[in-house]
Amino acid sequence: MTKIVVTGAAGLVGQNLIARLKTDPSLRIVGIDKHPANTRALARLHPEIEVIAADLAVAGPWVEAFQDADAVVQLHAQIGGLDWREFEANNITATEKVLAAVRAAQVRYLVDVSSSVVNSMAVDFYTESKKAQEKLVAESGIPHATLRPTLMFGWFDRKHLGWLARFMKKVPVFPIPGSGRYMRQPLFVLDFCDIIAVCLRERREGAWNISGQEKIDYIDLMRAVKRATGAGTPIVRIPYGLFRLLLQAYALVDRNPPFTTKQLEALVTPDSFEIIDWPGIFGVRSTPLDEALHATFNDPTYSGVVLEF
Repeated sequence: MTKIVVTGAAGLVGQNLIARLKTDPSLRIVGIDKHPANTRALARLHPEIEVIAADLAVAGPWVEAFQDADAVVQLHAQIGGLDWREFEANNITATEKVLAAVRAAQVRYLVDVSSSVVNSMAVDFYTESKKAQEKLVAESGIPHATLRPTLMFGWFDRKHLGWLARFMKKVPVFPIPGSGRYMRQPLFVLDFCDIIAVCLRERREGAWNISGQEKIDYIDLMRAVKRATGAGTPIVRIPYGLFRLLLQAYALVDRNPPFTTKQLEALVTPDSFEIIDWPGIFGVRSTPLDEALHATFNDPTYSGVVLEF
């Protein structure tokens, strides 16, 4: 039996990846995550796997999980927030400790999920910490694949399109900053999980930019979300400056806001990420956007599961 350890297992990619991998009876899966509520959800949804609640930035008995592992999928990440120390702990310190555990256990293969932001013009805590994380992996000496996805969506999406879809259903109007003509390249998380599965099976080594195959403006993406969810909320453009002020005001009452001014700046940054033929490279179908959005918001098993921030 092949043992796979997944760090950050209770997040968007981890939950989807485990839903994909657990159908293979030859795999023994161990998931590690520090978020209490989401880790409990992981254990409830996937009782077939071993789940460990642990903070990877802090030394502890979780390192024993890497013994006899055949491969590790590194997913832990701090994505949003206002405090650099959180990004440093979760993207840098935790990675240092995981890589040390991988080397100590002599695990022979690692899939590192980086981010397209390492190629972005944006300068923020997430971008800089992910660059540092990727450098640690590149210098680790561990055989690995590095995958750099763009914005992902799918089941268990608590911070991106999932949160926006729920917000859309709650408010009388859905605000769009400025013109809304900010190009996005959304990636369906199940397609990305299938790429990870290929890497695990075939021990692919290298680095790949995994972008959504379809380019779409943010406002049109929100219209597509509205169609997929059946929401009746009008979509309204508001001035960028007013939108930013509203985010700043919200941050005064919520120390961990779902959308920050830094993320707003990243949204309007004119990035265009490389589109490679990952369907051909990995033999994975690229799910059309409307089909993927429908599956995201209408699946009878997983669409109703909402993770916490």
